[in-house]
Amino acid sequence: MGWVKVRPRQDGRAQYTAMYRDLRGRERSAGTFTSRRAANRAWQRAESDLTTGRVGDLKRGRQTLRHYVEKEWFPNHVIEAKTRENYTYILNRYILPELGSMRMVEILPGHIREWVGVLQGRHNARPPTIREAKVVLNAIFTTALNDQVTFLHPGKGVRTPPVAKKPRRIITVEQYERIQDALADDTMRLLVETDIESGLRWGELTELRVRDIDFTTGVITVSRVAVELKAKDRPVEQRFIIKDYPKDTEWRRLQVAPHLVDKLARHVTRLGLNADALLFALPLHAGPRTRTVPDLLPDPGTLGLTSPNDAGRRYRHGTTTAYGAGRCRCQHCKAAVAAYRATRRAAGKDRPRTPRSVNTDGHIGNDWFRTNIWSKALVEADLGFHITPHDLRHAHASWLLAGGADLQVVKERFGHASITTTEKYLHALPGANEVALNAMDTIRGPR
Repeated sequence: MGWVKVRPRQDGRAQYTAMYRDLRGRERSAGTFTSRRAANRAWQRAESDLTTGRVGDLKRGRQTLRHYVEKEWFPNHVIEAKTRENYTYILNRYILPELGSMRMVEILPGHIREWVGVLQGRHNARPPTIREAKVVLNAIFTTALNDQVTFLHPGKGVRTPPVAKKPRRIITVEQYERIQDALADDTMRLLVETDIESGLRWGELTELRVRDIDFTTGVITVSRVAVELKAKDRPVEQRFIIKDYPKDTEWRRLQVAPHLVDKLARHVTRLGLNADALLFALPLHAGPRTRTVPDLLPDPGTLGLTSPNDAGRRYRHGTTTAYGAGRCRCQHCKAAVAAYRATRRAAGKDRPRTPRSVNTDGHIGNDWFRTNIWSKALVEADLGFHITPHDLRHAHASWLLAGGADLQVVKERFGHASITTTEKYLHALPGANEVALNAMDTIRGPR
């Protein structure tokens, strides 16, 4: 039952504070009034609302969005470490600078629409980024509404710019072979072949250990995934964390071709890997990248000018000025700077800085693989378009379906939660348009 606290004011008059206890038994105030009667009505109304579940604490809604996110929502929000890293960036980059100083109860749908416009204008954010930021903001207010911090979800009904769905491009077998031939390292070549033959996600592939492969049946058990945290303000100290479950939170088994099993077995024997060892680990020689200075640098007068910088100035390619003032990072400008620094070091004028090393526990980082292995192979393969390592997973699914594999089998092999996700690969099959044209020819005949 509630009660009233009487407190004297500076002018000698009494003021009455309505008090009650919340569901946890803590003392709460329902407001301060000039009469005892009004204070009694206030604590009775607060207890009535508390009984019906309509209000928890009136003061909580008056806290700022930043305080609620940093003190209540984010510390107690159960999400994956990688998701927490992404949320941290979005909160600090797009949400808290614009809305953090506003009180929770004061944020209305109009403010959210204005915020979306600010992201489009001042931040020049792309539609996918705005949509992702809106998802985070919606999650905040959904929790606040459930916890009775607010009585309105201001994000409901507020639309973000549409995100165009681009067609998925699937590489052909011939294009894959060109990439495979361009890979110089045998271990990286086997890693890529395992990727295309199994369709594993990158975190599943790089966490694959010898004990996960049954070399008799060729069955791979996917039970863990390595997650790489890249941000400087990552929530944990280590760069790689291991989750004891895949993305779909369910272990799965898939069989690979005998020729791949034989290659993996020879790989294990050659390196002397034990059962707990990573099947594909970062090479021990993987140190800092060094730029080779060409024996003969081209004449800058034959290379043209850079794009205008912020001041509208342009510089000749192949010069240190273009690299510094023009911020050009073409191969000619990089080579010019490398030659300049090498000359100064040879003359004893500069001391080379301490080389940067790869921070890893043996797992292959996605950025390292893209920079040192994948991008170089793409340049040599000269496909005419860009693909990512994850596109190998898409190619694996499309090739299986194109070869007549059952849709349900592909779904289980990939660990998709819904068969609708697997069906998307039916529309990206190589030669699908030709099949449609042949069907039209069958009906209409020669034209």
